[in-house]
Amino acid sequence: MINLGYVVFLAFVAALGGFLFGYDTAVVSGTNQQVASLFGLDEMQLGWYVGCALIGSIVGVAVAGYLGDTFGRKRTMIFAAILFSLAAVGCAISTDFTQLVVARIGVGVGIGIVSIVSPLYISEISVAKYRGSLVSMYQLGITVGIVCAYLVNHLLLLYANAHVSFVANAAVPTLWERIFYVESWRGMLGMSAVPAIIFFVVLFFIPESPRWLILRRKDLPAFHILSHIYREKEDAETQLANTKARVVSESGKKIDWAYLFKPGIFKLVLIGSAIAILGQFMGVNAVLYYGPTIFEQSGLSGGDSLFYQVLVGVTNMLTTVIALLIIDKVGRKKLVYYGVSGMIVSLLLISYYFYFGEANGISSLFLLTFFMFYIFCCAISICAVVFVLLSEMFPIRVRGLAMSIAGFSLWIGTYLIGQLTPWMLKNLTPTGTFLLFAVMCVPYIIIMWKLVPETTGKSLEEIEQSVSNE
Repeated sequence: MINLGYVVFLAFVAALGGFLFGYDTAVVSGTNQQVASLFGLDEMQLGWYVGCALIGSIVGVAVAGYLGDTFGRKRTMIFAAILFSLAAVGCAISTDFTQLVVARIGVGVGIGIVSIVSPLYISEISVAKYRGSLVSMYQLGITVGIVCAYLVNHLLLLYANAHVSFVANAAVPTLWERIFYVESWRGMLGMSAVPAIIFFVVLFFIPESPRWLILRRKDLPAFHILSHIYREKEDAETQLANTKARVVSESGKKIDWAYLFKPGIFKLVLIGSAIAILGQFMGVNAVLYYGPTIFEQSGLSGGDSLFYQVLVGVTNMLTTVIALLIIDKVGRKKLVYYGVSGMIVSLLLISYYFYFGEANGISSLFLLTFFMFYIFCCAISICAVVFVLLSEMFPIRVRGLAMSIAGFSLWIGTYLIGQLTPWMLKNLTPTGTFLLFAVMCVPYIIIMWKLVPETTGKSLEEIEQSVSNE
């Protein structure tokens, strides 16, 4: 029998990495205009300010697998927490645009690392019955972080506006006054240091992944950890034996890239990379990054568009809670079938609105309804499932490296969609853009149907055995 409270605590701590991911991804949206005005940025420079963190994330995922496999999941998360803390402070006190970009790249590296190692750790301390829900806590952390970023931006802006008389009369503001009154964008970016420090501290209260310890022939500390995860000594011994049985043939072999090119493993890596990058071209990040712009193109005022974007964030968060509760009951693949089908319908109707809406007097409520439905379908399916699947489907010997490759593909897709969406909205129009997103859903659902194994209810060792036999 599992000690569920203990395992949930371990998953919660690792999921704080997801919170930092979500916060640092979304917080930039509230700082763009202030930063552009202060440093005199043109459109290309502003795009670089937004996109540099994504470049950092690509670097982060490229090294995360190696770090996690070499130094352990826990120590790699500690490194990421330190990086988050230093980079957040760097953003807050940067004196010129170059320093700000360097700090933002550091934040991106931290995002890339936790996007691989946090769900990997949760997967490896979980049991089959609850693994989907526990790994989904990481995605929930991301959505909570996004909503908190929106709220912090709003509250800090109100705080700064409340001291507008001080700003007008101040001669030489102190560092605190500069960060929170005069240039509130510094406070928005710097506030992520608080959860980063909390993440750093609580990581010292969790153990290393027992599966990584077994791979490193550290059976005694692995058994000690498993005896806390399982209430019965016999269950801990069984899990230890099952994991050892999967890694014994690999004992003493170097963890390297060459193993990834074995036919069966390479196929899995390609499948994981495909679902990671295709998921980005189905529109979710375009909505999260450029939602206000899209809403304004529908004829809404700026205030209404920002309010709609908050609704998008809240819907995303609440739906992730639902996904967390049902993923182990419904199954990974079924959630994708239902969710992606709903995404196709909602994207087609959003495209229809932009093409026929103004001419036929269709209310903006129609657009909001299907945007919410799209976010619901996306959050309950691909957003909740992708990190779960990627943390499950690869053999233990190369799990970190293989997840890095898939994560690298995901961030390449994220960067491309971030750069291309403004171009698509201008040249394809919103109608063509959302129609393209709907079309991209089709290969995703086919790959999931034909090539991705169902992992619900299976232990990591059972999944690895079934993959090895294919």
